[in-house]
Amino acid sequence: MIIDCHCDALSKMWLHHVDFDDDSVLDVNYQKWMQSPVKVQCFAIYILEHTPTESKFAVALHMVDLFFERIIKPFSNIRFVQTKEDIESLKPNEKGAMLTLEGLDCIGSDLFKLRILLQLGVKMIGMSWNHANLAVDGIEEPRGSGISSLGRKVIELANQHKIWIDLAHISEQGFDDAVELSDHLIVSHANSRSVCAHSRNLTEQQVRKIINHNGLIGVTFVQYFVTANHRATIDDLLRHISFFISVGGEDHLVFGSDFDGTDQFVENLSSINQYHCLQTAMKRKFPASIVEKISYQNFINHFPE
Repeated sequence: MIIDCHCDALSKMWLHHVDFDDDSVLDVNYQKWMQSPVKVQCFAIYILEHTPTESKFAVALHMVDLFFERIIKPFSNIRFVQTKEDIESLKPNEKGAMLTLEGLDCIGSDLFKLRILLQLGVKMIGMSWNHANLAVDGIEEPRGSGISSLGRKVIELANQHKIWIDLAHISEQGFDDAVELSDHLIVSHANSRSVCAHSRNLTEQQVRKIINHNGLIGVTFVQYFVTANHRATIDDLLRHISFFISVGGEDHLVFGSDFDGTDQFVENLSSINQYHCLQTAMKRKFPASIVEKISYQNFINHFPE
């Protein structure tokens, strides 16, 4: 059993007008998912950069519609999950689908738009995507500012509704601010900067802050977050997991593949139906108890309640 905290299938479905059932464009589609050990998949609402500002919220709503109309409704064995109990009550033949938000560009300065998305079932709020929005700067914004007054209201709303605040892509100052303000923290898809020196990866200090604040880190399969080499292997990925464990992260690691978010992945780990390759390698390297924690138990144990 595996829980995956991040994929961008909705963005691809919206952009390419493809169906979820078996379209080969998708790293996560129905047929591949059914061939995988993934029990619960989080589907992110990610608005592409080139989307006109005035259209971004409408596109977000379109992706919500795709989630329900193309993923949930057509398949009797896929359930919309919103609580820990929903996940734990999944039958052996059932899979769970969760809705998340990557970046706050789509709400502009309108908090009511975020409230609507929460009412529609979003359980994780990504504060940024690399660049600045009105809530916070992203990691690629040269200014590097932290949480704005709007960003504070976003986090207050998340705390009130018991929603995860996702710190993937956020500026370093924004990270520090959010850690102090948020009740439920996750970095849905990032690796260790000590192992691979990419700005999107987490410093050891950031890793320790997430651990100390009882948050989660989603190990990701994006090649350039795994290694500086042009070729990333599962062994390279395991080095990140080993590092996180070495600094006390055993109870705080999950998976955040970022399938459909790039076309550059770890070898033999480029679509959801290849998760068994990672499972096999992890079982050889780590005790069964650690594999179970990272695969699903940590996510369930930290689910906001």
